[in-house]
Amino acid sequence: MTNPSLDAGIPVLTEIIPAPAPAPRQSAAVPPPAPPREDDADARPSTALAALDEAQLERLEREVRERVLVQVLERIDFVLEQRVRDSLADVLQTAVERLAAEIKDGLHHSIKDAVTRAVTQEIAKLQAARK
Repeated sequence: MTNPSLDAGIPVLTEIIPAPAPAPRQSAAVPPPAPPREDDADARPSTALAALDEAQLERLEREVRERVLVQVLERIDFVLEQRVRDSLADVLQTAVERLAAEIKDGLHHSIKDAVTRAVTQEIAKLQAARK
């Protein structure tokens, strides 16, 4: 039930998010980050992220969170709309079938009453004409 054209807008974990350019250093007293050692390469973040200060990391995290949230909410809107449509179609189909059955039963009853009344009147006229 997935639609490839709609799934194209959903981010995947393998996409690379470009990091913003590092801001100029405010103070020369802060030493540059030490180059990563081979034994702890997996434990350290990428060099682009290591160059960011705490405020920039928080801003980047907030931007990524907002983008992902917007994309998820857009997808949720589509999924909810589709489910409501499907459910509503089922409910309407059931309601139409019940209404058609009720109308059919009512029509049968009305026609039966009308025919019975007409036959009774014709028999009464015939009996009155004989006398």
